[in-house]
Amino acid sequence: MFKIPLKIRYAIFATLDLALRYGEGPIQAKVIARRQSIPARFLEQVLHALKQGGVVESLRGPQGGYMLRRPPSQVSLISIVEALNGSAESNAPDAGMNGHSLRSLQQESFLSTIWERVRQAEREVLQSVTLETLIERHRQIEQTRAPMYHI
Repeated sequence: MFKIPLKIRYAIFATLDLALRYGEGPIQAKVIARRQSIPARFLEQVLHALKQGGVVESLRGPQGGYMLRRPPSQVSLISIVEALNGSAESNAPDAGMNGHSLRSLQQESFLSTIWERVRQAEREVLQSVTLETLIERHRQIEQTRAPMYHI
């Protein structure tokens, strides 16, 4: 029903890449971009927003790169979304005049409680999922892909 913006998807996969290598030191953006098939220039913008949002930190220099500020178990998807959007609001319509007729405003008001419930449910799900959760999911998927050899 709702479309997830590409920048949010890229942010999730970039932070997952960092989470899978948590504790190994900084990882260069170009390495993340290559592994996750994300355009490098776009990834730099995403990583900058994540840094501004307190999700990642960066080190300059030849051995520099990006790393998570906190352990993967302490980084929820809501923090990633909010780092890029400022808030975790969905694409649900907002109530407001914006040149709409009184009838249109009444219709929006009628639906506003439903949209608020959707926003709240979305927020709860994003808060409950951490990068640690995604690491576990990633490992499960990788195990099912690995060939099984029986003798």
